[in-house]
Amino acid sequence: MELFRVFHPSPLLAPYVKQYWLLKTAADSAEIRTVPTGMTNLVFHRGNRPFSLRNDAFHPRAFLCGQERTFSDLRYHGQVNMISVVFRPAGARAFFDLPVDRSADLCLSASDLEDKDFSALEASLTNTQEDDVCILLIERFLLNRLSSLAAHNLKRIESTIDLINSGQTNVSCLASAACLSTKQFDRVFSEYVGARPKEFSRTVRFQRALHLLETVPKISFTRLAFECGYFDQSHLIKEFRAFSGYTPGEYLFVCSPHSDYFS
Repeated sequence: MELFRVFHPSPLLAPYVKQYWLLKTAADSAEIRTVPTGMTNLVFHRGNRPFSLRNDAFHPRAFLCGQERTFSDLRYHGQVNMISVVFRPAGARAFFDLPVDRSADLCLSASDLEDKDFSALEASLTNTQEDDVCILLIERFLLNRLSSLAAHNLKRIESTIDLINSGQTNVSCLASAACLSTKQFDRVFSEYVGARPKEFSRTVRFQRALHLLETVPKISFTRLAFECGYFDQSHLIKEFRAFSGYTPGEYLFVCSPHSDYFS
């Protein structure tokens, strides 16, 4: 049995939160591979916690998951019951008093963050059975923490993210669009998004490739490389291996392509 539900954020949170999703399964055991999505997540495990083969450790019960640079293999045993808050690329900065790049490739628990409100939310979700009530508790937590200070640079960073989504990767052009020097832009972008502009652009390009493989199943790899802005097919293969551990052909053999970023 598997239950997967998506919840949309309230209007006040929609500029920062893309969606919430809930996953419940009763499988005896499973192993899944995750790939970089270009987004930061707030994750709550209400069932059994997965074991990360990359980190050789179980996930915390609740944690802030920063931008990931490569794939990770997770092993589940028994009941899975998890909720994820999927922030928009620059959204998490509005709720956590730390530069988001400090969470890159990490799973930061409430204890790691020394965050009493986060710890209280974790306890509340653990003791709440109703899924809809859990989402309301998460929304209340986020609304109480929404910082007006984050809005200072949010719009200029969002404008550059839109340019990256359209294929622009030149950092000087992005910095100019943000009305910042290249050095300032690199710092501010990293603090809000959790990755440097070039790193983030690579992830978006990979997610665009997944989206095309999902929506245009018969696309050739040569065409895929061209459409996504890779130099050539060899560059596409190299990047796919870096992000997923597979060549594009191997990926299609073991996975159904799906882009979390462009969905």
